[in-house]
Parts: sequence; structure tokens; C-alpha cells
Amino acid sequence: MGSATQGNTFAGLSLILDRMAERRDDAAWVAAQAAAPTARFLLLDADTRAFLQAGHDALRWLDGGERERLCANAPAWLLGIAGGRPHFLVTLADDADAGTLETRLHARRASLREAGLLLPADEAGLFAYAKGLAHWQHETRHCTHCGAPLDIVSAGHRMHCTNAACGRMHFPRTDAAIIVIVEHDGACLLGRQAGWPPGRYSTLAGFIEPGEALEDAVRREVAEESGVIVGEVTYHSSQPWPMPASLMVGFTAVAVDPAIRLRDRELEDARWFTPRQIVDGIADGSLLPSTPLSVSYRLLQHWLRERAGMELDALLAARAEHA
Repeated sequence: MGSATQGNTFAGLSLILDRMAERRDDAAWVAAQAAAPTARFLLLDADTRAFLQAGHDALRWLDGGERERLCANAPAWLLGIAGGRPHFLVTLADDADAGTLETRLHARRASLREAGLLLPADEAGLFAYAKGLAHWQHETRHCTHCGAPLDIVSAGHRMHCTNAACGRMHFPRTDAAIIVIVEHDGACLLGRQAGWPPGRYSTLAGFIEPGEALEDAVRREVAEESGVIVGEVTYHSSQPWPMPASLMVGFTAVAVDPAIRLRDRELEDARWFTPRQIVDGIADGSLLPSTPLSVSYRLLQHWLRERAGMELDALLAARAEHA
């Protein structure tokens, strides 16, 4: 995994977690892992919010005894092995139960968007993984071919159609999307949507369409949203984004026609920003970049560093100091 990807929130999980995909169909082995004294369980409520320690920015893991006492009826789905310990997902179906557990565990609940920058990187990645799996399980109830109910199998990672005449397998879905920082003549292209906070500008993004290469999606999305025509496209890094089920694939690109023509009004505004305009905008509060939660921040950070030797973190820290 490249260093660029390691800097993205929720990325880098393979450095600490073995997902044990080859053992998921071994029910006896999975059950033994769940019963191991070192096993721990990541608890999510029905809205896929995690339980955090009340006084700390850390997940409130359950041990095996707590799991048996507090939520024995909720199935546990294997996430993998990290640090020699089995890790499982437990999702609650009833919000009343979640409220009771919040009190009993001296915990608080938080969404992935809220907790992503608070948690240690490994826990943020595990939360993102668990949220994506839980969302897919909740949303995937019937076979898309015949409409029959589905059974969850393979330790939570596949679903099997209960119609014997069909028997199709269903796998977790990830919706790929591109996100890109476009440059031209020493400036980068940023846009804003109408509902964003004042001054918020971000890199452009959009979903991949059927039969479309990633690079072609970059060119199409930039043209559709801003009218700018892109030529060269270069991969930067990727980021899991289970909000609810996306993978963000980040790129840098070069415009061959920089004229901005807002076409479908998906964007309220789009502009070319020089490094100096970014510095001045952050300093006076008129420009608000995306938060470090998103790969958009990393793309702008990379571009500023490469083109002007400036550090986005330092610019924002200086603004916070003088705010």
C-alpha cells in the first residue's frame, strides 16, 4: 500500500487486520474464534452508530462475557484477526436496546462521520469496515433475481438465496466513485454545492457509470459538473467511504480547456484557485477546504505541497490560532 493511501482516513486496515476470508465458511472455526477469551466485539446500533467509551475517543469493545450477557441474541459476524485477537461485528436491531446498553456500558454513540477523525486510525478503519458490512446486510434482504428471502452465510460476508430453484449467492456491494483535483496553469479547480457551509470548496467527484473506466469517469464528471475538459489523468490514492457504500478513488488531472461552464447546476460555483488565493482564503476565512476525513483534503494537501511547497495542515492551524 502506497504512502498516499496510508494517509487517508479509514485506509491502511490491511496493515493490522487479516480478514481471514479463506476461513469464513468454516463454521466450527468461526465459532471457536467467537468463543476465544481474546475475542472482542464491535457493537453497532440499528443506525450503524458505534459505541464509544464515555470519557475517551476510543471504541467501547465488548468482551465475550459482555456479549453473552448483554446481546446474546444478536449474531456476531467475523471481521478478522488483528493483533492475534479475533474481531467480530454485532449489530443491534432495536434502538431501545441500544439506549439501555449505552447506559450499562458507560458509553456514547457516534456515527462514522462524527468519530472518523476522533478514533485511532486502526479503530476508525475497523468501524468503517463494520459499518459497510452492516449496511449491506440490512439493505440486502431478498434475491434480486427471484425475490426470495436471503440467508446470511460465510460469517456475514455472503448471502444465499433460499429458493432452491435459484440458489444465487450475493456479495457485499461497493459503489465506486472518482474524486479529482484538476490543475491548469498553476491553479486548481474547486467547486461548491449550495447546501455546504459558507466558503466550503472541494475537489470534484462522482460515481462510475456502467462500462466506464476510472479515467473516463474523471473526464466525464468534470465536464458535466464544471464544463472543464480534462486530458491527462493520474491515480493518487483511494479511500473506503461506507456512507453508506462507496469507494472513493482519487486522481490528479490536467485541464486542456479550462473554461468553466456550469451545466447541470449540481454545483453552485466552481473556480480556479492559485496557491496564493488558497493561502489568503484560508487566512481570512473566505475559503473552507474539506475536512481531513475525506480524501479531498489529501488531494488538495498533495497539490499545494507539490506546486508551492506549502502545508495545508499548517495553514489551517495558523487560521485556528488567529480565529
